[in-house]
Amino acid sequence: MFTVILRFSANKSAAPKHMDGHNAWIQQGFDDGVFLMTGSLQPGGGGTILAHNTSRADLDSRIMDDPFVAEGVVEAEVIEFTPNRTDERLGFLAH
Repeated sequence: MFTVILRFSANKSAAPKHMDGHNAWIQQGFDDGVFLMTGSLQPGGGGTILAHNTSRADLDSRIMDDPFVAEGVVEAEVIEFTPNRTDERLGFLAH
């Protein structure tokens, strides 16, 4: 399982220009069953993604396809972790 942190870079002002492509990229991640959740870093620092059902190499490749990453709007950091304990409602994540 992975947490992807997308922190705005000095090129943050270009975000509106690439927002439609970024949103389409996020939707594709959900459609592919890789993204479980996305959200904003507060206050206005970028975004985060909870991802699973993929390898690190495939996730890295997917991240490079994000227009925000490709255009230098954000810098991506990936944190890989293994769930050891989950609330029973999230038990499917432990597999």
